[in-house]
Amino acid sequence: MSTFYVKNEQIHGEKIYIVDEDVNHIKNVLRYKIADDIEICDESGTRYYCKISDIEKDKIEATMFEISKETTESDINITLFQGLPKSDKMDFIIQKCTELGVKSIVPVITDRVIVKIDEKNEDKKQTRWQKIAKEAATQSGRQLVPSIEKSDNLKNIIEKLSKYDIVIVPYECEKERHIKNILKSFKSKPQNIAVVIGPEGGFSNEDIKILENLKNIQIVSLGPRILRTETAGIATIAMAMYEFDGF
Repeated sequence: MSTFYVKNEQIHGEKIYIVDEDVNHIKNVLRYKIADDIEICDESGTRYYCKISDIEKDKIEATMFEISKETTESDINITLFQGLPKSDKMDFIIQKCTELGVKSIVPVITDRVIVKIDEKNEDKKQTRWQKIAKEAATQSGRQLVPSIEKSDNLKNIIEKLSKYDIVIVPYECEKERHIKNILKSFKSKPQNIAVVIGPEGGFSNEDIKILENLKNIQIVSLGPRILRTETAGIATIAMAMYEFDGF
């Protein structure tokens, strides 16, 4: 059963109203009819089991019959700060990290980022990336859709990073501090984790100097092999989820 996401203002008592592009998907792709069951999640992640009670041109009315207390969401909050990669690699990263359970993704401009996003195309890219996250959340049965933030410079996100319990930075030049040992060293589970990944070509020395000023920084090795930018974040998030989710 497909899951659809609504804003809290679309819920009126036992009635939930689905609007925008989801209407066409329900009517013409899934071909749902009145009395068909449908799952809906609100902005807080609450899941509602509903029946379609009315289908109109621009909206669909659903009537809830059960509210689920079960959750597919992790109790740790992981944000991926991803150095902007070339071509469509960001699409893949967003899709897979959404499936793994990240809460948000921030595209980051570091020294070796080649991609240039002008203000004219920024909103279009962000909208497209948010749509990819929504589709991945639906496919993987998540109750929340990760937020895809606007891209920002590494220097500008230092204040944001300082507020996390731990900032994990995989770095190919790190040889001593292995991620497995770092994750296992925590006696209590961190609630908010930032994962910072460099673009193709990795971090520059200047990038690392900026990050090293953070008190909560953990610069780590992912092993003897160098991973691509689209692999490193997925691997790091999977390891953190394995170690801390349900801890």
